[in-house]
Amino acid sequence: LENTIGGKVLPLSYLAEARTFCDHHKLQLHLDGARVYNAAVALDVDITAISCHFDSMTICLSKGLGAPVGSLLLGSQSFISKARRIRKMLGGGMRQAGMLAVAGQKVLDENVDRLAQDHANAHYLASELHKLEGFSTDAYPVQTNIVYVDIADTIERTRLQMRLIEKNIRVTLSGNPARLVTHKDISRNDIDTLIRAIAASR
Repeated sequence: LENTIGGKVLPLSYLAEARTFCDHHKLQLHLDGARVYNAAVALDVDITAISCHFDSMTICLSKGLGAPVGSLLLGSQSFISKARRIRKMLGGGMRQAGMLAVAGQKVLDENVDRLAQDHANAHYLASELHKLEGFSTDAYPVQTNIVYVDIADTIERTRLQMRLIEKNIRVTLSGNPARLVTHKDISRNDIDTLIRAIAASR
């Protein structure tokens, strides 16, 4: 159960209902929390307001948070002990992982609060895209750092992508809606550069 679906954040009331259902049927509930910190920031709650509804969860340290690699597995002491044993049986251990652990700790300490800036940049990106003829973001309200945009059939996507590559901007516009994601290495100036390049390529 992911806490973000199509860029939409599941409300805490939904999680509470899922917890009640699982308790009633004696089921375990796991959260694939790849973007759980984005969800927590969007809901303006501490992550524990989300995690309390689950028996176990994973947290991705690279998506959004910016670590080079790594994920966390959280659960009860017995659950983690079993997970460690299974990982060892399957050869999933990693030696000399201290540097990666430090990177993970750093992003947890420093990059959670700044996710709000990514969300603000996504709102800005959506509003600027919507001003361009043939681009519409009306159907997809932005809640986190994911922007969905409908691109009109009158726009030749391959040609647009090639024109953007000429300006050292690489995007993939396959499918409709197209998905764009902001992160810590994307600034407001970068968004302005993209919008100007799209406008000039029309």
